[in-house]
Amino acid sequence: MAKKILPLLDRILVEKIVAPKKSVGGVLLPESASASKVNSGKVIATGPGGRAKDGTPIPMTVKEGDTVLLPEFGGTEVKIGEKELFIYRNDDVLGILVE
Repeated sequence: MAKKILPLLDRILVEKIVAPKKSVGGVLLPESASASKVNSGKVIATGPGGRAKDGTPIPMTVKEGDTVLLPEFGGTEVKIGEKELFIYRNDDVLGILVE
């Protein structure tokens, strides 16, 4: 059983951010509110980047620790222990969320 995944080329490993089941005040949220689509995640690891057709390196646009906006569908699910992680291509990321 693998303990760590290192993405290759222009791929990133993301842990999706789960919507809270309680509000800040401690009120339980209904299933329909907390089961909303998860479209953001935290970057756990990145590959070294891709290569253009002429061989020049293409750097990654995200880095470890970034919170990113993800497409509604896509990604490859990977399970490491109890964690559900997803692998996306760098091009699939829609944006970086900044606080």
